[in-house]
Amino acid sequence: MIRIANAQFWVHDQDVALDFYTRVLGWEVRSDATIEEWRFRWLVVAPPGQDGPGLVLMPVPGPPMLDAEASARLASLVAQGAGGTLFLETDDCQAAYDELSARGVTFNDPPTAQAYGIDTSFRDPSGNNVRLTQVLEFDPSRP
Repeated sequence: MIRIANAQFWVHDQDVALDFYTRVLGWEVRSDATIEEWRFRWLVVAPPGQDGPGLVLMPVPGPPMLDAEASARLASLVAQGAGGTLFLETDDCQAAYDELSARGVTFNDPPTAQAYGIDTSFRDPSGNNVRLTQVLEFDPSRP
């Protein structure tokens, strides 16, 4: 059987990202390993108590993986929110919004009712999109 192990966000600074995900969001570190000879740090975080996949906070690569120009373009795209989206679920979107706002998260919009649930979003310090949704039971009779 094949399973999803982790998902990844490109980040501009792993320490800034680590602070945001652990101190501000309250997540835990799953792995923080540095391979000195590669100048590489494997950093994984996840919500506390959640088994399964974590979020890898991977630095925007430079040489030799990407040349300086390509690295700068990728960093710019991430800052603009084009690096992807992480979808989170919560039992109470308004309560999570209130708690995270008090911790310093700046949301893009207030919790808003949608056909699939109550939804809001924010961006991490690198610009990555995070959506927070309280999924509501699907009603096939609703248009």
